[in-house]
Amino acid sequence: MSKPSDTLVGRENLADTLPPHETYEGRHRFDPYASWTIAEERKVVRKTDLYLLTWLCVMFFGLQLDRGNLSNALADNLLDDLHITSDDYNNGSTIQLLCFLTAEFPVQLITKRFGFRRVLPTLMVCWGLVSCFQAFMTNRTSFYITRALIGLFEGGFIPGTILFATYFYTSKELSVRLAAFWSTLNVARVISALLAAGILEMRGVSGRPGWFWLFILEGLLTIVLGLISMVYLPSSPTSTSGPLWRKPWYTEREEVIMINRVLRDDPAKGLTALQEPAKLKDILEAWKDPSMWGLYFIGLVAYIPASPVQAYLTLSLKRLGFSTFNSNMLTIPSAALQIITMLALAYSSDYFNERTFHCFFGEFWIMPILIAMLTVPDGGNDWGRFSMVTLLVGYPYFHPIVSAWISENTFDVKKRAITAATYNVIVQVGSLIGTQIYRSYDSPYYKRGNTVCLSICVLSLVTFLVQRQVLVYLNKKKKEKWAAMSAEERIEYQNDKVAREQDGNRRLDFRFVY
Repeated sequence: MSKPSDTLVGRENLADTLPPHETYEGRHRFDPYASWTIAEERKVVRKTDLYLLTWLCVMFFGLQLDRGNLSNALADNLLDDLHITSDDYNNGSTIQLLCFLTAEFPVQLITKRFGFRRVLPTLMVCWGLVSCFQAFMTNRTSFYITRALIGLFEGGFIPGTILFATYFYTSKELSVRLAAFWSTLNVARVISALLAAGILEMRGVSGRPGWFWLFILEGLLTIVLGLISMVYLPSSPTSTSGPLWRKPWYTEREEVIMINRVLRDDPAKGLTALQEPAKLKDILEAWKDPSMWGLYFIGLVAYIPASPVQAYLTLSLKRLGFSTFNSNMLTIPSAALQIITMLALAYSSDYFNERTFHCFFGEFWIMPILIAMLTVPDGGNDWGRFSMVTLLVGYPYFHPIVSAWISENTFDVKKRAITAATYNVIVQVGSLIGTQIYRSYDSPYYKRGNTVCLSICVLSLVTFLVQRQVLVYLNKKKKEKWAAMSAEERIEYQNDKVAREQDGNRRLDFRFVY
C-alpha cells in the first residue's frame, strides 16, 4: 500500500483540509482554486509594505520616542533636578515594567474584542499625553506616577501590532518585517538623540530645564501620530478604506491573492475572526504547550546581557567625561549598527528558513565584548570603552526572529495572540531584571554588573540549543506516529476538521520550525 506524499505534512501543506470559517473577514475572497503569478504576488506585497508596514513603523517610531526620551533626559541633569538617585531611576523603570506587565493581557483581550484599528491608536494618544505630563514632574512621587501610566498604556502595543501584521504577511515574510519594526526603534533612537541634542539646549527658556521641552514636544508628536493612525489603519486585508482612503488599498483581484496566499501559508488564520475574543480556556491551553516553554525562557534571559548597557548609555558616556550634546550624539553609531545587523540577520533567517542558530549568533556576539569590558583596566581609555559599548549595544537583535518563530509554531490565531503576549510579558520581566543589575555602588565601570550579564549570556546560549533539541524531539515523535498509520488512517486523520481546530500544533501532520 502506498503512503500519502510527505507534502501533506507541515503547516503550509494543510490548506486543502482546513477552509476558513464563515466569520473570517476575508471569507468572501477565499478561493482554493485561485492562482496568480509571482509578479502579481510581489506587487501585492510591495503595496502592503508601502501602505501598512510603513505606517506601522511610524507608530513604532512614536513608541520608541516616548520610551527613549527619559534616557536622553538623563544627560540634562534630570536626576539632580528631581532630587532622585540612580537607584530611584531603577525603581521607576521597575514600576513602569510592572504596569506594562499588568496591562499586557487585558490589552490583548480588548484588542481581540474591539479590533486593532481602534485600540492601537488609542494607546498611542494616551501614552503621548502622559509623556507630555512628564514635563511637570517635580519629585520622586511624580516620577513614579508617570512611569506607571506610561507602562499601562504601552503594555500590549507591540504584540498587538505583531499579530495585526500576521494577517497581511506569510510566515517567511514576517521576520524581515518585524525586523523593520525594531529597526524603526533604532531609527527613532537616532532621531531622538538628534532631537534631544537640540531640544536640551533650550534649558533656561521660560525658566524651564531642557528636559521639560523634550517631554512636551516629543509627547505632542506622538499624540499627532496616534490621531492620524485612528483614521489611517485598515480593519482587515479586505477592509482597507476609511476617512483617509476612499478607495480600498487592493483591487478585488489583489484581495483574492492576499487572502489565499496567507491562508495557504497558514490556514489557521482563517479559523478566527479578527475581533473574536479569547477565553480563559484559550489562555490555559496556550500556557500548557511545551513547544513554547523554551522560547518563553529565552524571552526571560536572552535580552538581559545588553539591556543595562543600553539603558545607561548616555549616563555612562557623560560620566566618562563627554558633554550632554556629545553623550546624545554618541548613541547614534550603536543604533545605526543594530539596524544593519538586525536586518541582515532577519533576512538570512528567512532566506535559509532557520531560527535557532541565527538567534544563537546574535547572543554570542555579546559575549566577547562583555569579557573585554571586564578585563580592561579602570581609568582612561574613554574611546576604547565607547567602542566596546557601541559594538555591544549594536548587536544583531534577534527579537523579531523569535517573535516570528513563535507565530509560525502556534497554528491557532487565539493561541498566537496569547503566546505573543505571554512572551512579551516575559521579555519585560527580563527587562525588569536588567534594570536592577547596574547599581550605583558599582559605577562607573559596573564590573560586578557585567559579570552577571556575562553569566546570563552563557545561560541564554545553552537555552537556544536545548530548545532546538526539544523541537527536534517533538517532531521525531510525531513522525514516528505518522509513519505507523496507514494511508486510509492518514486521510481520515487529516479530514477531521473538528479535532484539527482543537489540537492546533499538536496534530501529527504539523511540524515545528527550528
